[in-house]
Parts: sequence; C-alpha cells; structure tokens
Amino acid sequence: MKKLCTLFLIFFSYHAFAQQDSLKTYNANRVRITSTGMEVLGAWGIANTGVSAIGWTSSTDPQTRYFYQMNVIWGSVDFVTAVLGYTGTQKYKNKKLSAAETLEAQKRIEKIFFVNGCLDVAYIGTGLYLKLTGDSRNSPIMKGYGESILLQGGFLLLFDGLMYHAEKTNGTKLANFLEKHPITFDGRRVGMVFHL
Repeated sequence: MKKLCTLFLIFFSYHAFAQQDSLKTYNANRVRITSTGMEVLGAWGIANTGVSAIGWTSSTDPQTRYFYQMNVIWGSVDFVTAVLGYTGTQKYKNKKLSAAETLEAQKRIEKIFFVNGCLDVAYIGTGLYLKLTGDSRNSPIMKGYGESILLQGGFLLLFDGLMYHAEKTNGTKLANFLEKHPITFDGRRVGMVFHL
C-alpha cells in the first residue's frame, strides 16, 4: 500500500510539474503578445506625433492644422499608454503564477482589449459626429478634429480587435489545457483545478 501511495504521489507530482512548465508557456505567450502590441502602439504613437507635428507647423489650411493638432494629442496619449502597458506587462515576465492566477491574468487582459474595442467604437462615433457637425456649420476645428478622431478611432479599433483576437486565442488554449490537466502545483502546494 505504501509503494502504491508513493507511486501515485510520484505520478501526481510529475503531472503537476509538467503543468507548471506549460503554465509558464501560456504566461510567456500572454506577455509576448501584450508586449509586442504595446511596441506597435508605441511606434504608432511616435510616428503619429512626429509626422503630425510637422504637418501642424507647416500647414496653412485651418482644418488641416486642427487635424494634425488632434493627431499629435492622440499620438502622445498612445505613446504614454504603450509605455505604461509595456512596463506593466514586464512585471509578469518572470513571475511564477498558479493555474488560477494565470487564468485570472489571461481573462483580465482579454477584458481590457474588449473594453478598449468598445471605446474605439465610441471614438469613431464621436469623430463622425464632429465631422458631420463641422460640415453643416462650416467649422474647420470640428471638421479637423472629427477627421482625426475618425482616423485614430479606426486605427485603435483595428489594433484592439487584433490584440483581443490574439489574447483570446491564447486564453482559449489555456482554458482547454486546464480542463485536460486539472492538477496544479505552485511550488508549495499541489491541488486540483475545478471550473464552475
């Protein structure tokens, strides 16, 4: 009986260690996807700010100046957001997470990109409203700002949609893995994962 228990514990521990290695892979994928996304967003922010700053200072048409002015604002915000997102993601780079913590972190990042996508639709709606109102009132500031917000909202909707899809794909693989491998080990405790 003692040998059978020992054998069971060895098998159980081996399975738990194998799961922990796989959890590292899913966590590393999440960090890689998010980090790459923040690098893309940061590059967009820098390019957007640089090109638009030149356009803002060299343009003589008021509507075009307002378009570039709003692009500089959005580009700056995108860059700051990317830096904060990148540094926030790096704290998970070498962190050892349990199955529950891995699942929670995965769901959180998916939710962030989903909510951002919904906000992007609101940005596009606001940009369209400003553009149409600017057209009817012949307001260069409203037309310029509206066109800029349409552009920025469209880019962000594409960006957040692609990020959500990439994160959701990783999350689905993680959920499937956890369903097939319910044994977990966090370095101190061995347990079972039950999905309700």
